[in-house]
This record gives sequence, C-alpha cells and structure tokens, in this order.
Amino acid sequence: MSERSSGRQIPVVVLAGFLGSGKTTLLNHLLHRSGGSRIGAVVNDFGAVEIDAMAVAGALGDSTVSLGNGCLCCAVDASELDEYLERLARPSAGIDVIVIEASGLAEPQELVRMVLASELPNIVYGGLVEVVDAAEFDETRAAHPGIDRHLALADLVVVNKIDRVDDPEPVLKTVRDLVDRAAVVSATHGRVDPEFLFDCRPGEERIGQLSFDDLHRDGCEHDTHPHLHAGYDSLSFVSEQPLDPRRLIAFLDSRPAGLYRIKGYVDFGPYDLRNRYAVHAVGRFLRFYPEPWPAGAGRATQLVLIGTGLDTGALRAELDGCVSDGAPHADDEAGMWGVLRYVQEAEDPAA
Repeated sequence: MSERSSGRQIPVVVLAGFLGSGKTTLLNHLLHRSGGSRIGAVVNDFGAVEIDAMAVAGALGDSTVSLGNGCLCCAVDASELDEYLERLARPSAGIDVIVIEASGLAEPQELVRMVLASELPNIVYGGLVEVVDAAEFDETRAAHPGIDRHLALADLVVVNKIDRVDDPEPVLKTVRDLVDRAAVVSATHGRVDPEFLFDCRPGEERIGQLSFDDLHRDGCEHDTHPHLHAGYDSLSFVSEQPLDPRRLIAFLDSRPAGLYRIKGYVDFGPYDLRNRYAVHAVGRFLRFYPEPWPAGAGRATQLVLIGTGLDTGALRAELDGCVSDGAPHADDEAGMWGVLRYVQEAEDPAA
C-alpha cells in the first residue's frame, strides 16, 4: 500500500509572521514539547541563522535545512523546495512533521502554493500558521498593510506576546475580524499546544533517534506552565452506522470559523464497501485517502475535531445528521462525487 493511500503522510506546516513576532520562539517551543514526535525544520531568514535548538536538531540527525541570505519564496521554486522536503521526508529520517519557518519578509501565499504543488506522495499540506506580535500589532499594520492579507490567508493565527498587552481584547477582536474562518489563539512566549498543529505521538518505536522530549524529559516533569490545551476545544465523534457522503461534504464545505483540524476515518457503507476513508483537514484544506479496511477491524467512523471557540454540541448534532438513514443508496453513482473531489488521483471506488 502506498504512503498516499495509507494516509501516513507527513504534514508540512508553514510558519510565517512579521519580523520579531516570535516565530523562532514558537518553533523552539514545538521542538521541546513535541510529545515524542520528531520535527524536521526548514529555516529561512535573511543573514546568518544561529539558533541553539536548530544545532541540537542537527545533532539528532539531518533534520534541519537552513537557507540563509535570501527569501525562500523568491529564492526557490516548487521543485527546488521538493528537494529540501524530500531530504526530511525520507523514511530513514523518521520525521513526523515538517515546519517551514519563513523569513519575516516572506510572502506566505507563495510558500503555501509551493507546498500544495509538491509532487512528493508522502507530503501533505499542514496549514499556514501566522504569528502576530500583540504588543506591536497596530504599529506593524500601519507600516506594513500587507499583513492584513497574510492574516486572511492563515489557517491558524497565534497572537503572541499577549502578556505585554494590558487589554488583549481589542487586538484579538481586530485579528478575528481580519481572518477568514481561521482559528485564533493567544500565547505567551510562543507556547501553543503542539497537539493543535500535529499528532503528538511517534508513528513507530525508534531506536537511536531522540526527540527533544527525550533530551529534556527531566525538565518537562517540573514544567510549571499552565496547561496549554485550555486554549482550544476538541470533539471526538464515533458512529457505528455509515455516514452519508453528500451530508458529510455539505458539513465539511460549511465548517465553522475556528475549526482548525479534522482527522480520522469515515465509513461510507454501501458507497464503498472495500475502503474506509482517512480524512485530513486543516483550515480550508481538505483531503480524503481511501484505503482497504484492516482485516478483522470493526467498521466505524472515528473523527476528531480541533479548534477554538467551537460549539461542540452543535457540531455533534451536525455530525449526527450526517449518519445514513439506511436507505439503499448503493446504486447512487453520483453519491461519492463530492468526496472524490478531495481525493488526489481519485479512483472509482466501485472498481
């Protein structure tokens, strides 16, 4: 089974934000609180890059690609970026997620375009995270109005340095008004729960490869920072009955603001008896990956939804409404068309 069909793809997260917003601090936090997952980093900035955490990452293996003295979105094209991503995505590296830390002057739209244009079968877009300096937000917007456009493209906005603002509500309200359905979270020193961005567990047991958690285990045990998961909402949904593809697509196409990630497996019952469908959604990006049901596995839909400001009761009710009513739809050839729009290199499920 290919990595694409198995759903075992490596998400590539684009981390952007204006100079001094706290991108590197956030990346360092993710590296040190990765939950055992191994992070590969593409670091791009003007001038020399000297980051202690990056040096440690390099000591753990070839898990960092550093691009200095240039802007990634201008210096390379999609095929060249693929060369860097391929180095990090090779199986021997054991990478679970890749983070592209963009220059503070980079054009995030171009970076997202290059990731989406990747021809690597084991790479999937993991979202655009835009970091904002709460204390300097108004001044930065006035000097660089293009930031409004960047926020409108984001899948997640981290309003950082919130501790430096006496009243954070005006900044948070302005950001929420500027984004297009993106999740918005506040942070101090870039402390965002990694689980919000990627699954914090290794895909398999590793020998001879350490994560930052392994190196800092003693320090983590005495961490006095507040529980980061308090910043977002999550909902788990399980159904023993198949879902109706038309209803599910209608739900996904109209998913509410703040719903950042959806992951799991969907059973479409008679529409495709051979396959379950792994689903990966981040922001407005959505993909389905059909894969054969594991031998002896019970058939059920299992989904996890993660976001901010979610009405979990309403979401559960909407998902309950996606459950098939049991009508014989097996001969409905058009029923899966909406799903297949989001299957890369889609195949006829009835084949």
